[in-house]
Amino acid sequence: MIVENLKRRLLLPAALLGAFLSPTVGAAQSITLTNPILSGFYPDPSIVKVGPDYYLVNSTFSYFPGIPVMHSRDLKNWEQVGSVISRPSQMNFLGDRMTRGLFAPAIHYHNGIYYVTCTLIDRKGNFVVTAKNPAGPWSDPVYLPEVKGIDPSLFFEENKAYVVYNSDPPDNKSLYSGHRTIKIIELDPEKLATRGEAKILVNGGVDISQKPVWIEGPHLMQANGWYYLYAAEGGTSVNHSEVVFRSHSPLGPFVPYEKNPILTQRSLLADRKNPITSAGHAQFVEGPDGKTYAVFLAVRPYEGNYYNTGRETFIAPVVWKDEWPIIDTGANGVQYEYKASYREVKQPGALPQSGNFAYTLTFEKQLDPSLLFMRTVDSTSFSLSKAKGLTLKLKPETCAELGSPAFIGKRQQHQYCTTETELTFSPKGDAEQAGLVAFQDEKHFYFLCKSMAHGRPVLTLYQSTNEPKIMSLLAEAPLKSATAKVQLRIRAEGDTYGFGFSEDGKTWTTLKDKVDAHFLSTQEAGGFIGCLIGFYATSSGKPTTNSASYKWLKYAGNDPVYKK
Repeated sequence: MIVENLKRRLLLPAALLGAFLSPTVGAAQSITLTNPILSGFYPDPSIVKVGPDYYLVNSTFSYFPGIPVMHSRDLKNWEQVGSVISRPSQMNFLGDRMTRGLFAPAIHYHNGIYYVTCTLIDRKGNFVVTAKNPAGPWSDPVYLPEVKGIDPSLFFEENKAYVVYNSDPPDNKSLYSGHRTIKIIELDPEKLATRGEAKILVNGGVDISQKPVWIEGPHLMQANGWYYLYAAEGGTSVNHSEVVFRSHSPLGPFVPYEKNPILTQRSLLADRKNPITSAGHAQFVEGPDGKTYAVFLAVRPYEGNYYNTGRETFIAPVVWKDEWPIIDTGANGVQYEYKASYREVKQPGALPQSGNFAYTLTFEKQLDPSLLFMRTVDSTSFSLSKAKGLTLKLKPETCAELGSPAFIGKRQQHQYCTTETELTFSPKGDAEQAGLVAFQDEKHFYFLCKSMAHGRPVLTLYQSTNEPKIMSLLAEAPLKSATAKVQLRIRAEGDTYGFGFSEDGKTWTTLKDKVDAHFLSTQEAGGFIGCLIGFYATSSGKPTTNSASYKWLKYAGNDPVYKK
């Protein structure tokens, strides 16, 4: 009826009317890419294009499952389709600090096979896994003992394959702190074994006389009759950058671009509004429009170099100048939005990943693939049901130690956000605690939990200390019932957190507000990871048969930069 009325009123020919009702017909299509394209702790991105599909992987360090595989058809809308390290039989990270484990994966595709290379730091080192489907299952790791270093990446040329990677300086003799090299070695793509000797492609960085540090995250590609080697330089903090070299052979010699770096934020004003910093560790990919784009890591500090969301995945267009690829961020550095002239392809049912968003997770049949365990998964420690949601068995292990506690977490994806859950838990003593934890690492977390004190039920807030078995009590409030449900809330507000609870699902009580967020920042804690908000239940070293249930998890991001 509406269309018929429109026809009579406008008196348009049918063809013209069709164009009027379908604005994409005959008009330029456009998409807005919102940065970061993966919000929160999604560092060290690597991407591959296979037909119309894009697959992207990130570092996960000692979280499990390891190395999420994200899928997109437009570089904007992403859905996690699997994880590379999904079985404890592949590997676990027990005994490792959370900031160790898996460093800098790289994903590739060749002759119908997907490859991921990565570094298992502090243990067996570099490895490669394969799959016919990027959603998995992925093979058990094949280790490459001759590849000594970190950040391995593959390059395929006809029947040959190479590994390029960060390694020690020549003869293992450092000229200065942070002196590293980029090396290359041939790889048999079928046997997954190296051939011959490694060769140095880059010593130190662009200009070794300037003592460049931490050349890493290398990728090799072929274009315009050249072989381009590009890598991060300057370390993964505020001096991070991306540099490029080229050669007529994959084995070099490589000549640096005279206007390097091709990406960095380090020269921008420190007091600029809504800063994006520490950009680097990039990889190029062809977009749906045939143009080149770069995905890379960067961070969004709320003050100075303080950020709790970890290193995130960003995107920017690439322009070619004199046959050199330049990441075209714009006059004021990396932008929060870029326009592109191609069609958006949404992912029905996928969790949103960029801008402000909100969603609710339930736990009837399966866990969302974005949720993470510490170091390994113990399938006997939790269960899912429509009636109770997620039930965690209290374990003696704590998240201040190096084991596998009863913990399941999601990434904090915004500077300003709220996380809520409904907890059913009847503690049997003051050693039994269950609730929500805002977690950066073993020595930097806040724990909002239900417990017992002096024989009565209480809601408490703890802060971690340097001692694994000691937490500092920040606040405590009595609860009316030891058995009734209680709703918990953690609110991040830039440089502070707020912790609250509700006993009736309507009226909220602030347990403690304006709690220092700097304590959970990477700047304070060190390392390479970002904050998670997690379900956590512990019996603090004492055996128990008790359990805690979480009905749902609600998350809402509210960063001011995205408000228009």
